[in-house]
Order: sequence, then structure tokens, then C-alpha cells
Amino acid sequence: MELPPTYVDGFHDKEAVLRMPYRLLGKTGLKVSIVSLGASSLGSVFHATNEEECIELVKEAVRSGINYIDVAPFYGQTKAETVLGKALKDIPRQAYYITTKVCRYGATPEDMFDFSYEHTMRSIDESLARLNVDYIDILQVHDMEFAPSVDIVLNESLPAVAEIKAAGKCKLIGITGYPMDNFRTVIERSKVPIDAIL
Repeated sequence: MELPPTYVDGFHDKEAVLRMPYRLLGKTGLKVSIVSLGASSLGSVFHATNEEECIELVKEAVRSGINYIDVAPFYGQTKAETVLGKALKDIPRQAYYITTKVCRYGATPEDMFDFSYEHTMRSIDESLARLNVDYIDILQVHDMEFAPSVDIVLNESLPAVAEIKAAGKCKLIGITGYPMDNFRTVIERSKVPIDAIL
């Protein structure tokens, strides 16, 4: 078996990494582990969590070959990103791909969503600071179906993410949600190329 590009000698458990299957993620060029780390639980979304245990969990997961981590500011209202950032401080940046999201934030209906250009531009800098990283591998517009109109996603959210990509703060652009028709509409109408869908 072949070691993935994210393998870091001296950090990883080489035998565990060699046992982990990896696949190309669509046309992104990212060779990702078939098991990923969904970091929402670090934000105590499902039950109370112990921060030290969460940090160790992340380190052990990446050391064992999991190289794809997904998080969002919405998870625990920034807690998941904050705890994940504490863990990532001690992990070589080459060792993982990280995705986070924009446009979904607060716990109440009044502050849960903001698909505006301005908030999207502000959100990436806040996420980078919480995560202790210089760039995000895939930046995703979170749950597009909750936008007041698909037009704000097409005219504000995605153009903002494209600017973020041009500035080097993310490598790839993604969208998330549930209704298939919504994905089709955005992909067909977007002037911004979409690299990934969750």
C-alpha cells in the first residue's frame, strides 16, 4: 500500500496509516481517508464533552490516518472550531484536510443564518483564527436551502467565497444542504465553479 500525501514521518502511526484506505475526492485532487472526522461533537452538540478528551481524540484520529476533518462555526456556536483549533496546534498542517462552513451561525432562528457577502467575508477570518490555520481546504456554504432566496447564495455568498479562495484563505469551494433540486439550481446558475458537495 502507498502512503497518502498527508503522511508525516515522525507524527503518524505508519502501520495504522498503511491500513487506512484512501480515495480521491471527486476532481478535487484530495486523497482522503474513507473514514473522516465530523467535528460537530467537539462542540457538545449531542451531549456534554470533556475538552481534553476531545483534543486527544483529534490527535489520535489524525495520527491513525484519518486526514479529512469537517467542522462549522454553527456546531456548538463556535465551540467545535475552538476545541478543534486547540488540537490542531500540535498536528502538522500537512497531515490533514479541513473543511469548514459559512452562512450558518447562531442557535436561535433570528441569528442562525446570514448569507450576506459581508458576513461571509468576516466569518472566514474568525474561523481561521479559531482553528489556528492559515487556510481551509474546502470552504462550504452551509445549508443553502435556508437562504431567503437562492439569489443571495449566487450573488453574495458564493462570490464572497470565490474572493476568499483568490486571497488564498481556502483552496476549494463547496456547498451543503439536503434538497437535490437546490443543488441542481445552484450548480447550473452559479458563475462560481463548485468543487465539492456535502
